[in-house]
Amino acid sequence: MRLAVLGGGGFRVPLVYGALLRDTAEPRVREVVLYDVSPERLEAVSHVLRGLAAGHDDPPLVRTTTDLDSALRDAAFVFSAIRVGGLAGRVADERVALELGLLGQETTGPGGVAFGLRTVPVAVHVAERVAALAPGAWVINFTNPAGMITEAMQRVLGDRVVGICDSPIGLVRRAAAALGLDPGRVSPDYVGLNHLGWLRGLTYEGRDVLPRLLADDALLRQVEEARLLGPDWVRTLGALPNEYLYYYYFTREAVASTSGRTRGESLVEQQDRFYAAALARPAEAPDAWARARKERDTSYMAEERDATGAGERSAADLEAGGYEGIALALMAAIARGEPATMILNVRNGTAVTGLPPDAVVEIPCMVDGAGVRPLAAGAPPGRFLGLMQQVKAVEQTAVEAALTGSSRLAVAAFALHPLVDSVSTGQRLLDGYRARIPELAAVFPS
Repeated sequence: MRLAVLGGGGFRVPLVYGALLRDTAEPRVREVVLYDVSPERLEAVSHVLRGLAAGHDDPPLVRTTTDLDSALRDAAFVFSAIRVGGLAGRVADERVALELGLLGQETTGPGGVAFGLRTVPVAVHVAERVAALAPGAWVINFTNPAGMITEAMQRVLGDRVVGICDSPIGLVRRAAAALGLDPGRVSPDYVGLNHLGWLRGLTYEGRDVLPRLLADDALLRQVEEARLLGPDWVRTLGALPNEYLYYYYFTREAVASTSGRTRGESLVEQQDRFYAAALARPAEAPDAWARARKERDTSYMAEERDATGAGERSAADLEAGGYEGIALALMAAIARGEPATMILNVRNGTAVTGLPPDAVVEIPCMVDGAGVRPLAAGAPPGRFLGLMQQVKAVEQTAVEAALTGSSRLAVAAFALHPLVDSVSTGQRLLDGYRARIPELAAVFPS
């Protein structure tokens, strides 16, 4: 099988290739085509992959290209992890919002809306090229904001676009570990949107064990999300929230904790060092990447964890891996017919009561050779559903704005967001992003 990786010069591509190297079942990915707009980043990542492949008898062949059509042609799977505007765009996503006293974050709040507004047209173009060149391919989307981008691409490719995220499975894994259970033997009751979801139940041997976790402070202290949001608030919700809900429930604290460099500014510095080192000393590229990865992982949400006293991320979490395992499991389930239950971003249909059928939601799904089938999630309680409905309305408004080039709808997408405080602020956000991000200004020239 051929796997096309869009954003193939991205920092986390070696994680995907490493997962492929560990996969020995058939059929498996025999060729990986890396596509990126930057030949220098492709070269640097290729040095890392060659180092990872050393010692393996039959590693997947790696090919690089800056031509999208060449990457997509005859692919069985397409993994999309593009970043329109690069890390400079991410820095602007964060800074424009912060300068207006709002949350500055890559996918949550106004920064996520700005990221989506410039990414949707590119993602839809990718979907159109997939339809033309690899109509039987499955698209696994990790491009953020993942729910919004998956929904936009589904307009072209339908249910063959599936969004993935490592936050839900990480939450389930931590909850199970706190209870001393094998994460592979629990069934999660999870419902939400990407970066906005709740673990409402955790079934083990026919019994919901989540209430035992919620009632025990000592056990909750072992779960990063509970340390981040506080055990009392978690118990009030009656569920374990996705870590990104910190930004909704503790917005003032999140804004206040962003002092000095933003996350994007830190990553620019980290990744510039890595790419320069990999290009200058190709033989040492795998080691340079491993050091940069450790620095990146340990600094994830560091300001928020410092502000709340949540402490450092556990070594087990850092070693467990993330989205690359989900991507591989999804491909294996489809290509080999190996049944699996996974939390994915999929078309709602009738799974979540209270959201439109075409809305992309993040819920447990059954996956096998026949495809992906969402499992019924029912009606979330109002304290969850109201927030889901409002954020989904923002996402769908942003998609329409991006595909029509409507500045009026772009302002509406900002203004309707629960983390934006007025319509006039929505206009200031659009003006600020348009001034600093050329890729967004091209979508909304006036």
